[in-house]
Amino acid sequence: MKLLIFGMGYSGKAIARAWPGDVVGTTRSAEKAEKLRDQSLEAVVFDGALSDELAEHLADATHIVLSASPSEMGDPVLNTIPNFLERAKALQWLGYLSTVGVYGDFDGAWISETTVPKPVSKRGKWRVEAEDGWQAVCSTKNIPFATFRLAGIYGPGRSTFDKLKAGKSRRIVKPGQVFNRIHVDDIAQIVVAAAKLMASGVFNGADDEPAPPQIVVEHAAKMLGIDPPVEEPFETADMTPMARSFYGDNKRCGNARLKKDLGITLRFPTYREGLDAIFKQTEE
Repeated sequence: MKLLIFGMGYSGKAIARAWPGDVVGTTRSAEKAEKLRDQSLEAVVFDGALSDELAEHLADATHIVLSASPSEMGDPVLNTIPNFLERAKALQWLGYLSTVGVYGDFDGAWISETTVPKPVSKRGKWRVEAEDGWQAVCSTKNIPFATFRLAGIYGPGRSTFDKLKAGKSRRIVKPGQVFNRIHVDDIAQIVVAAAKLMASGVFNGADDEPAPPQIVVEHAAKMLGIDPPVEEPFETADMTPMARSFYGDNKRCGNARLKKDLGITLRFPTYREGLDAIFKQTEE
């Protein structure tokens, strides 16, 4: 099995390290590609043009994961590589990393993989358009296509601990607001399991316990032995429009398909297990 990852970022690197066969990922510059190689990860530049080197990897890939974010211009891979499936001659399965933001706001109610997306943000709408675009492409060749709608991604080097230590953490309180999260290592095991099973359809990459954001900050601060940031009411907090927009989606994300169809047991079912593992890693 050979995996090609379009967009070797934080999640892409975790997936690459968990993959049991050959893997190569794309990045936007030669400098970033060199940094990935220094981490023992094979990388090739994809800056909007299909190079001969990337074309060769695309032709050989049996599995593809798409982790590149769309924009108002659409999906960056679909837009720049014409006749994608004709070039991906060995392709057996394709997975797309999306976001639970596509569901929109449910005022704290539970949603599932069968919930119809109703995005409220531009970014959410772009994601739905990208999901639909890739689904349409894969349907033409009967290629199994899986969409992974991911909750708030965290892990080593990208957690509440890092923000607390840098003095950038905030304890914004909006009554009734909850978020799901997903540890990057769980993303990796979910994607690899789905690829091996040639699974298709929607999977919510979310933990088992949606929680208010301020509770997570308080828990992490306690672990570090420091005082948490002062509480800030959401209504009066000074926030960027993008930061404030995240609080416009309030829902509890069910993840039944991970367990039923993939046989997944989350390594970090709540933020507590995830933060505990990160804390132990940083203390070693």
